[in-house]
Amino acid sequence: MIAGFSAVELKVSHHSHSLSLVADAGHMVADVFAISMSLLAAWIARWPSSPQAPFGYRRIEILAALVNGIGLLLIAGWIGQEAITQLQTPSEHILLTRPIALTALGGLGVHGINAYLLHSHTGNDLNLRGAFLHTLADALSCLGVLFVAATVHWLGWQWTDGLVSCAIAVLIFTGAIPLIRQSLSILLEQTPHNINTADIEQHLLTFGDVTQVDQLRIWTIAPGQIHLTANLTVTGSPNRRDLLLNRLQTSLSNDFDISDITLQMKSAPLVALPTLPNTKIRELIQTGTTDLESIVPAETKLNASRLLER
Repeated sequence: MIAGFSAVELKVSHHSHSLSLVADAGHMVADVFAISMSLLAAWIARWPSSPQAPFGYRRIEILAALVNGIGLLLIAGWIGQEAITQLQTPSEHILLTRPIALTALGGLGVHGINAYLLHSHTGNDLNLRGAFLHTLADALSCLGVLFVAATVHWLGWQWTDGLVSCAIAVLIFTGAIPLIRQSLSILLEQTPHNINTADIEQHLLTFGDVTQVDQLRIWTIAPGQIHLTANLTVTGSPNRRDLLLNRLQTSLSNDFDISDITLQMKSAPLVALPTLPNTKIRELIQTGTTDLESIVPAETKLNASRLLER
């Protein structure tokens, strides 16, 4: 539907001498490739994970979104350059407002249908969001073309064609930048902007058996799929670690919406050296005393005895 209408729009734009209509037609041609690529990427993303691709193929969608964003920037640059040229050197051709208006109305209907169909799938899908932005920009472009046709027909302001084309370029540019930024953030495996690593660390330390958190890393596999890994130093019996692990994973999933969690646990040292001054350790070793009550805190007496036995 988009491909067929873009061909009609290109023909009418050359006949009516409207740059804004040419810009919209060119953008529609790009939409054909963008939506095709998005659908292909969505199909590949559903492939099951494998030993070679343990996280699956959802990153294909992020690559497609990045390509879509770069394509939007190139289109915006071309439209903006042509619009500025037209404003500086107005065309001698008279715009034919009736075919411009009729074509813009048809394009608005086509883009409105496509935008409606894509909108419900853009929540956690960066790839389809890029295709939706393409379609939404086209629909707004058609509104701009209708404005040009009205002003030229009633007021004779042909310069509005170049002005609206500039506005279309700015609109496409502003939609492309967030798409590119979010795609690069995921591909570079940066910490999601809505998650504070320090808050996660403090949350883990609220569990009584967790005494230290090391190598805490959080990144996004794809929108809606956040992965966390960390090394935890824990106390307590090893038999309780399965229960602790389940509590930690459930809490991180419910409180921070983290879907993939990998936690490695290790036991705390037998002797908490910071609580045992070096002079006291030397006294224990040199005298061989077994009277620990006056030197060692009661809770570390057993661990200190094991040290002496060595």
